[in-house]
Amino acid sequence: MALLLSVNIGRPRPNPWKTTGITGIDKRPVDGPVAVTAPGPKGTGAVGLAGDRVYDVRNHGGTDQAVYAYAREDLDRWAAELGRALPDGVFGENLTTSGLDVNGALIGDRWRVGERVVLEVSCPRIPCGTFQGWMEEQGWIKRFTRAALPGAYLRVIESGEIRAGDPITVEDRPEHDVTVALAFRALTAEPDLLPRLSVAGALPQEDLRRVRRRTA
Repeated sequence: MALLLSVNIGRPRPNPWKTTGITGIDKRPVDGPVAVTAPGPKGTGAVGLAGDRVYDVRNHGGTDQAVYAYAREDLDRWAAELGRALPDGVFGENLTTSGLDVNGALIGDRWRVGERVVLEVSCPRIPCGTFQGWMEEQGWIKRFTRAALPGAYLRVIESGEIRAGDPITVEDRPEHDVTVALAFRALTAEPDLLPRLSVAGALPQEDLRRVRRRTA
């Protein structure tokens, strides 16, 4: 059974790696229920989880990046490779999952988390300078990109409350083969794959515009 291992909320901290000055990447597991709602368009800093926010409002947050999920199994793989412990939330993820192939999820998959919340897979996470600085690993962006284990951003389709231990059920799958990992590869190191993304209508509009430019 797929489970929500932890719900992670960011703690504001100085960001020496970007001009924004503050980052919310330092996410820690919280006890008890957390309200999940659609945050509205990008630009305000709002995200899907109550008590959390982003500070680079140009590049993060909003409808298409309301919630970020990463699999515990992939964190464990990275922990073994890096030779250090990686606690839940360390990649800046809101949801740390177990028993769910997050990178194998299809763009447009819909997950029910707990009883009421429904989330839709929208796009992969693209690594940035803040992530590299936070991880304190030389060449982290290139390393993360090569691995193509980006984790998934999700939209909020149905609001409600979630908590650690909630079951996660994949309720709906689109009829295409565009996974989170494939979309990541196309949008980063392998742009020749971009035409394959044209069938994934649940991608953010900015990504679909890039696909259309490639296929025009």
